[in-house]
Amino acid sequence: MEEDSTSKEESGEVFGPVIDGTTLSYIEQKCTKVPEELGKWYGNQIKRLDLSFNRLKCLEGLEFFRDLEELVLDSNELDDSVSFPKMESLHTLILNKNKINDVDLLISKIREHLPNVTYISLLGNTACPNQLSDSQKDEEDYQRYRYYVIFKLPQLKFLDSRQVSSEERREAQRRGSYMRVAKPAANLENSEEPSPAKLSPYTPLPSKARDGDHKGSFGKCRYVYYGRHSEGNRFIRNNDL
Repeated sequence: MEEDSTSKEESGEVFGPVIDGTTLSYIEQKCTKVPEELGKWYGNQIKRLDLSFNRLKCLEGLEFFRDLEELVLDSNELDDSVSFPKMESLHTLILNKNKINDVDLLISKIREHLPNVTYISLLGNTACPNQLSDSQKDEEDYQRYRYYVIFKLPQLKFLDSRQVSSEERREAQRRGSYMRVAKPAANLENSEEPSPAKLSPYTPLPSKARDGDHKGSFGKCRYVYYGRHSEGNRFIRNNDL
């Protein structure tokens, strides 16, 4: 037993909560919710709670930490269904590298349950459109997101890794309401093809050419003939191609 415990200590693994003043760290414990014992034992004295690198899918049990000021939830499995208890003392919320997609839904929950938050970080979530979450996104996409979040949460002082500047705040107030990213409708790819009855009966073709017997068509062709004897105004019939 002594050899086994010694090997665990040497490996650097953390077992159980680590308390440092008013800070509680419960990291890499593979828990899917906040252990109820943590709140019952330490909830009244803890100001900063770090639950990073777990498997949290919900925040059940967080209600015991009534005076919490900082909450760190990096690298968990929290998604758009996450809910927060009412925590008026909380000013810092770190949610990097989770599974949050809907920034509007998250903002509404923050405004209702965490009204005094001034520092939020969402890096590594789809809701935060930068290259950490999507290589197709660029700085312009990220800046639009910042304007929108700052507009919706004007009390913010920090967003992600950057301080909110006075110029950025003015710009957010001026056009932040227009920065919301429109999402495509669900199951758009699986939508049914329109039936023939729903298709428009109108056509730009003359009546004699509507039965498919016309001899030519107008449009762009991706093939260009560059032969030695080509003529600039030469017309080619469809059945000659």
